[in-house]
Amino acid sequence: MHGNTSTSRTARRLPAIGATVALAAGMLVTLGAPAAPAAASATATAGATLPFTSVEAESATTTGTKIGPDYTQGTLASEASGRQAVRLAAGQRVEFTVPRAANAVNVAYSVPDGQSGTLNVYVNGTRLAKSLPVTAKYSYVDTGWITGSKTHHFYDNARLLLGRDVQAGDKIAFEAANTQVTVDVADFEQVPAAASQPAGSVSVVAKGADPTGQGDSTQAFRDAIAAAQGGVVWIPPGDYKLTSSLNGVQNVTLQGAGSWYSVVHTSRFIDQSSSAGNVHIKDFAVIGEVTERVDSNPDNFVNGSLGPNSSVSGMWIQHLKCGLWLTGTNDNLVVENNRILDTTADGLNLNGTAKGVTVRNNFLRNQGDDSLAMWSLYAPDTDSSFENNTISQPNLANGIAIYGGTNITVKGNLISDTNALGSGIAISNQKFMDPFNPLAGTITVAGNTLVRTGAMNPNWNHPMGALRVDSYDSAINATVNITDTTITDSPYSAFEFVSGGGHGYPVKNVTVSGATVKNTGTVVVQSETPGAATFRDVTATNVGAAGIYNCPFPSGSGSFTLTDGGSNSGWNTTWSDCSTWPQPGQGNPDPDPNRNLAKGRPATATGSQDVYTPGKAVDGDANSYWESANNAFPQSWTVDLGSAQAVRRLVLKLPPSSAWGARTQTVTVLGSTDGSTYSTVVGAQGYRFDPATGNTVTVPLPSGTSLRYLRLTVSANTGWPAGQFSEVEVYQTA
Repeated sequence: MHGNTSTSRTARRLPAIGATVALAAGMLVTLGAPAAPAAASATATAGATLPFTSVEAESATTTGTKIGPDYTQGTLASEASGRQAVRLAAGQRVEFTVPRAANAVNVAYSVPDGQSGTLNVYVNGTRLAKSLPVTAKYSYVDTGWITGSKTHHFYDNARLLLGRDVQAGDKIAFEAANTQVTVDVADFEQVPAAASQPAGSVSVVAKGADPTGQGDSTQAFRDAIAAAQGGVVWIPPGDYKLTSSLNGVQNVTLQGAGSWYSVVHTSRFIDQSSSAGNVHIKDFAVIGEVTERVDSNPDNFVNGSLGPNSSVSGMWIQHLKCGLWLTGTNDNLVVENNRILDTTADGLNLNGTAKGVTVRNNFLRNQGDDSLAMWSLYAPDTDSSFENNTISQPNLANGIAIYGGTNITVKGNLISDTNALGSGIAISNQKFMDPFNPLAGTITVAGNTLVRTGAMNPNWNHPMGALRVDSYDSAINATVNITDTTITDSPYSAFEFVSGGGHGYPVKNVTVSGATVKNTGTVVVQSETPGAATFRDVTATNVGAAGIYNCPFPSGSGSFTLTDGGSNSGWNTTWSDCSTWPQPGQGNPDPDPNRNLAKGRPATATGSQDVYTPGKAVDGDANSYWESANNAFPQSWTVDLGSAQAVRRLVLKLPPSSAWGARTQTVTVLGSTDGSTYSTVVGAQGYRFDPATGNTVTVPLPSGTSLRYLRLTVSANTGWPAGQFSEVEVYQTA
């Protein structure tokens, strides 16, 4: 959301209740194998039909270092597609096998904050004259007003026309030339030739626009729009600089030669509060220069209204705050076949009054808030839909969010890798401000696929499910039909029913029918507020902890009734202790006594420096590290193991690079079973970290040590004025 989906979320530990809530009458009694198993009904493949094929860097050949998987907020791996990527030092390569005929590539990457450089490009071993510029300019967005990691949005996208055709099976390698580059994913595409000027159209160049990008083309665009009323404004191949926004746009088509050829450089393309409509924007790119998120600025591709019966198609929209922030009248708008990349806030937001709007077959990657949202402020969004979109890596909020509205459809979307404050899909009555119009009529959520969605919410200090129904500010009384859903590899729960504001408003009239849940980290159903839902044909496999967590908050607010509609299987157990959260895999603990109990666990600290957040000490990557606030000893770092464990040994690490000179840190080891009362396990001692011996220290713990929370308090460091750990490993073996 433009106003941010997290700023008004009340910080609280939602399940802070001391006893198990009694099961309601009519609650689902058994979810065992049905007498006649019924599979979810067949649906079309979810997601957009795209002109490119993506290949993950971790599946390619590399001389670099693979990082991840990781779900800890504030890490490079956690924001990556697939939660994995490949880090390249200067001179290292990652080589992709081309999956299809292509003449262009787009690469999602990250470089260290403040740095820029290039990737050398090789085709079948031969270096191209062209290289791919990479920069941190549009990354490392600071959102200090949001709970959790204050810096995020680590990745960016860079594209390149290769100047030649390559075929499936060819090899394309990217080599870090002069800075460290983390490569996430490459999109291979066969870009068609540039389109020709339509007959009778008005060219912006004929009106004085400069296709070299040197001169200011703003007035030329305005003159062309005025001259082409009822017709087409033609944007030939080239780069065009606009220094202020366009307004008064109506009854006109703005058309380019293709989004790889016609490029408009501006951070504010159209900014108008109203329009007579019939505006059609198609087949060019708008690339901005937005490097931070300032919610009061209209730094958007479209800010306001295009008017009724308008369309946006075939666009490449990048480096803006929002793609489309739509207010006013936009009835019957169609937004389709676009790419929206690297926005510091939402990809698209229908900000009230939208009627009959269809948003379909778009690709969105690396949004700094909700990728697609409807927010029913002032008047309800009505009879509008998000259909068959592909969404990847929203790094702060939800893939798709519906905040109020009447008769809304979310259908056939593919959403992956949400981070920090979001679910794959959120159906919510969170109002943010008034006048707000809650959910009404029928909300249809059908045929969606959610992969690695859901996250640990730092506001709540507990997880959000892959698909969330949230009575945040008022009861949900609309009919919510959730059908034919596939949820795979959710780090936490599959379906969550919650009153996010902590008021215990009920969630009613929900039916979940035809769902397949695979490898969910904790539970299939996370119910935390009064209400009711019916489940039928919901099949789960490899559930991490238990089938159901049913603990409404606040305590005594009522209970949530789960009704068995038949043909459910694989999730017939209930988490019994409402005073604790199930942790991923806790119901099926790894029997290996030699496993690192701390890896991937939630970590906190009394302070951290810049992007060197607590989770970096448990991400499995010895090259990333936590660093405390500087010049402020003592500093403490804490990890929650999920349950009380008998532990005998710690392994503390700093990055193995010889650039990390030897140092001694004075560390006290403390433990707790409840997270509030800590006792000393090993008193303050100096531990020497030396790159000659791998910068690794082993700390034996006394026999009989049992703890859930491990705390390391650092009171001195001879090498830097802060506590530092790249990995903290906890073992049951001596």
